[in-house]
Amino acid sequence: MNLLLLLGEFFKIGLFSVGGGLATLPFIYKLADTYDWLPAERIPDLLAVAQSLPGAVGVNLAAYTGFQYAGITGAVTAALGLVSPSIMVILIIARMFRAFRENVTVQAVFSGLRPAAAGLLSAAAIQALSLSLYHKDWNAWYRILRWRETALFAAAFILIRRFKGHPAIYIAAAGALGIALGL
Repeated sequence: MNLLLLLGEFFKIGLFSVGGGLATLPFIYKLADTYDWLPAERIPDLLAVAQSLPGAVGVNLAAYTGFQYAGITGAVTAALGLVSPSIMVILIIARMFRAFRENVTVQAVFSGLRPAAAGLLSAAAIQALSLSLYHKDWNAWYRILRWRETALFAAAFILIRRFKGHPAIYIAAAGALGIALGL
């Protein structure tokens, strides 16, 4: 088992996944295509679990992938690899931000990072929707959607937008409905 490779891969993911934990999802898929650490078909389940657990989604994804590869040592290594670039960048920025706050180049970099982060998050959201709502092996036009999952998604979306309750309530309710509906 090559923990340095695991550390390096997650360091790269942490360095380039601007926008938070869901922005790591395209990189996790690339990792699944490149290495046998995590089968791509397990990623939707992993994402659901990672979002339901406390902690950052990206760190949960990294820890699970590392655990699959090398047990607890792999989980710690992957999580450290993922968060290390953020810690380094934050420390550097915090140290230098006062001096460069009014710098036009620094402002341009931040202006460029915002749309890039939105793009990464949008790609992750579309991928998550695709994995959750569409049948991979549909054989008729009316089977392209997973109808019960789509109805649950629509209900959760409407309820969250309308009532703005605590996310844990919606997660618990969706999990209970998933069990009740046999999803």
